Amino acid sequence: MSDHLDAEQLAAALTTLPGWSIKGAAIERQFTVTSFPDAVALLTRLAFEAETHDHHPDFVLEYRRLTVRFWTHTANGVTQKDIDAAHVTDRVVGPYAVFEK
Repeated sequence: MSDHLDAEQLAAALTTLPGWSIKGAAIERQFTVTSFPDAVALLTRLAFEAETHDHHPDFVLEYRRLTVRFWTHTANGVTQKDIDAAHVTDRVVGPYAVFEK
């Protein structure tokens, strides 16, 4: 089991992840895309990417808005694996012409 990051480590890690924030014991970011089909396509692409890393986020899809939330259940908080997954998420999202809301 990985240990979760302490508050100082988490704050430092988030400086490398613009748009991500702490929500309870997790980190999350909302993405807004141009259409509902684009949002579904983005969710699907992220799901396949998560599967390759064996680290799965929580998703909330609301029309054109997709919320992605990472936390390590066994650590009951955010670990380096979550930070790494957030970086992968940002890389994957890039081509989808995302607009922040």
